[in-house]
Amino acid sequence: MSSSSSIETITSNESFEHKLSDVPSHTLLVLNFFTDWASPCKQMESILSDLANMYTATTATFVNINAEELADVAERYNVSAVPYLVLLKDGKVAETVSGSDATNVRSAIEQHAGKPQTSTAAAAAAAKLPPEQKVEKPGPANDGSNTKDLSSYAPTSSDPATAPEMTASQLPSTSTASAKEELQARLKGLVSAAPVMLFMKGTPSVPQCGFSKQVVALLRERGVRYGFFNILADDEVRQGLKEYAQWPTFPQLWVDGDLVGGLDIVKDEIKADPEFLKQYSVGKKNAGGPGSAEAETQAPTAA
Repeated sequence: MSSSSSIETITSNESFEHKLSDVPSHTLLVLNFFTDWASPCKQMESILSDLANMYTATTATFVNINAEELADVAERYNVSAVPYLVLLKDGKVAETVSGSDATNVRSAIEQHAGKPQTSTAAAAAAAKLPPEQKVEKPGPANDGSNTKDLSSYAPTSSDPATAPEMTASQLPSTSTASAKEELQARLKGLVSAAPVMLFMKGTPSVPQCGFSKQVVALLRERGVRYGFFNILADDEVRQGLKEYAQWPTFPQLWVDGDLVGGLDIVKDEIKADPEFLKQYSVGKKNAGGPGSAEAETQAPTAA
């Protein structure tokens, strides 16, 4: 995600701590947690860019934080989905906003930072008027005086064919459909490779995102035995599973070949049913982990 001139991107834990200490207690600090792969984050970036241009830095300060790269910071504020805003005032959480609804975002910021002062730049950002449209006067209607009479026309041998002729190599190939069918079959096998399958970024021992790390911790805490697949090692599976599951983000937890969902859904299931996944537990808390070698379906890394 590219940053606007008014929004700073925090790239390290140290930079984040410095920012917290530098922002005056009366200034609203807006933390925008994002990931590069989530398209709603791009919409949020546009919304915040407009709002940032409408406030002075002493009234509201905006920063971007990659929730995967700074997983510790994301976990501190219980970020389980992106985009996710955390509004801090005097170092304390004043409000959080999940999703990229412009009305909700603006309302929350105005509640804690006040309405922005009107200025030329602010008015332009708020108005977001479309570019001037050019309308050309249509030409005179055709009254039929210049229309040719083709009622007696018959094609001759010198006329071109009605459609271009195609060679065998130009005909549509069935290889694409075949490859898709093979991928679908592979995905069907992967989601059922173990009774509990976790498709995650990284591995249980070295998770590569905070969300995957939290799901691993939840499974381990409940002693659940599971298989896993590192989607960072196989982009075909990573992209294909989004369509197969109709679920665009990771991690994904599957049970008996059926999708449960991501981190927030898993948390909700556990909260609603303390016995959730108990039948797959080894019986001891904090004893869960990857299952047998057959179930550990981590893709091989490229040579």
